[in-house]
Amino acid sequence: MHRPPIDAETNNPDIQEQVIQEKLLDAEIPGFQAEFDPLEAERLGAFKEDALTEQDALDSTIDHATEVEDERG
Repeated sequence: MHRPPIDAETNNPDIQEQVIQEKLLDAEIPGFQAEFDPLEAERLGAFKEDALTEQDALDSTIDHATEVEDERG
């Protein structure tokens, strides 16, 4: 996996936070497409996992089958 070199700016949490804040402000400009790297996006919660569990998906399928049977009479 290729990793960019770490320098004083990218390794400084204060500078990283400032860059993210500036990108968020840029993102509010209509038509402007602010780009966030994967680490910045993760820090902002862009990759929060909220998918159904396998069990939830199976449970919802069973509920749907019951509803279909009820509609058929």
